[in-house]
Amino acid sequence: MRVIGIVAEYDPFHNGHEYLIRKAREVVGDPRALVLAVMSGPFTQRGVPAVLSKHTRARQALLCGADVVIELPFTFACAPSERFAFGAVEALYRTGVVTDIAFGIDTDNFDLIKELSERDFDNDLNYQASLKNALESGLSFPSARAKAICDVFGNEDKDGLEDALRRPNSILALDYLRAVRILKKDFNIIAVPRIGDAFDSQTPVSVYPSATALRKIILENRNSQSALASSLLGLMPDKSLSAMLSDLKVSGIPDLDLYAGMILNNPALANEDTAYMGDNLAGFIANTCGKLRSGGTSFEALTDALDTRHFTRGRILRAMASAMTGQTEEFIKTHRHVPYIRVLGFTREGRYCLKIMGKCAKVPLIHNCSDQLELKDDEISEVFALDLKAGNIRNMLTGLPLNTEWDTPPVMIR
Repeated sequence: MRVIGIVAEYDPFHNGHEYLIRKAREVVGDPRALVLAVMSGPFTQRGVPAVLSKHTRARQALLCGADVVIELPFTFACAPSERFAFGAVEALYRTGVVTDIAFGIDTDNFDLIKELSERDFDNDLNYQASLKNALESGLSFPSARAKAICDVFGNEDKDGLEDALRRPNSILALDYLRAVRILKKDFNIIAVPRIGDAFDSQTPVSVYPSATALRKIILENRNSQSALASSLLGLMPDKSLSAMLSDLKVSGIPDLDLYAGMILNNPALANEDTAYMGDNLAGFIANTCGKLRSGGTSFEALTDALDTRHFTRGRILRAMASAMTGQTEEFIKTHRHVPYIRVLGFTREGRYCLKIMGKCAKVPLIHNCSDQLELKDDEISEVFALDLKAGNIRNMLTGLPLNTEWDTPPVMIR
């Protein structure tokens, strides 16, 4: 059985995502190959609540080519590139059925990325020294990491490497490959060149727009289904758009201005034990929020006020998400591995894949919330509890009751 693993967020599922699934099947030469996507849940890697609910996004994916969708736990989904990539690849590995991993790339020099992934950064003293110097000079961690990589491993193609490392998909590709090496799993790697608009394009230029542009359209037209439908027509697969419009009537879109108010009143912002709050970030956030607390502040105004060269916006948002959920730095250090596979949805073909996973998976499968109670495993309970907290935060931002997760079964597409 050929099973292609894909790491995704699908916020929302657009034409580029459908293209990747189709191309992956073409590359393996098997139109019946199963596609298993591991997807972020209530929060994304950017550090903010997903615009669409995880079950809406799972439904979109299943209607447009995926066979099984599983959830990447919050502690890995809302995390820096290295932790995000390792958690996602490990989740695919621990299903016990994935044979291939497919992802998009936005560099013409993928061989350079592959070569780089074989290097042992963690034990290279020259790299560590260069990284330390770059951080001390005031660079953010991603920029410092890219500079250190170029300084130590650039060789003759330093310019090409610098160009590649400026692109997020290239950074993720590097971290996916490093995770595969660490796990010592012989996956077949399918790297599909990105087509269409730039990842950060604010407006659609082609029929392959960025997810950034689509989220902007959704937020701007959230109060009118007809305007939303007409604005997105042709930019998403029809089935994806239809599923989104239908589910939005129930699941809603998070109110980020309300989220900003919740952040401003959270005492954990000043706690350096909160995950990603080191390097005096806790003090910077607490001081900035203290100045804004007296009046109502929009989410845009909050993020603008927190803009700084020393920390990336993603780092700041992930730290604040950790404060909201109670995730500590100690939690990050002690929970380094994905302890379960949470099933979000499946098709009829995917049902067979899950049956095989039930026999081959290296960790327990969880279909419904009640399943994890029966496992009586402390690590699973702790990681799962964080997922539930993240889900409840998103529920509050959409006006949904708390703990709806307990009554929501996996999506089934027949």
